[in-house]
Amino acid sequence: QLRLVESGGGLVQPGGSLRLACTASEFTAVGFTLEHYAIGWFRQAPGKEREGLCSMSSSGATTDYRPSVKGRFTISRGNDKNTVYLAVNNLKPEDTGVYYCAARFSPGEISLGLEPDMYDHWGQGTQVTVSS
Repeated sequence: QLRLVESGGGLVQPGGSLRLACTASEFTAVGFTLEHYAIGWFRQAPGKEREGLCSMSSSGATTDYRPSVKGRFTISRGNDKNTVYLAVNNLKPEDTGVYYCAARFSPGEISLGLEPDMYDHWGQGTQVTVSS
């Protein structure tokens, strides 16, 4: 069973940056890593539905971005093959929310896109608050 953990959230001023990380937790069964999983990052603002921000294929070759974050957010994989990052730059107050990573076993170059239903493993989320 794959269990995901997000980290790196916090309080940041408008225009600031953060780097969020998504890793397989210590409670993940031995042998499970994120190497063959397609990853998505999602955000849920207070009172709003969860929305997809970006996604990446397991190979890293294919990415998709929500138009409102393209150019400001970057998804990437760590060299350890067990961490996926989301660099968030030029943050705006409307970026405030709980950020989640999600995964689905999908070896290859296909990105699963920005729909939550495409993923079957979720982390607990990390809070990002953008405020002066």
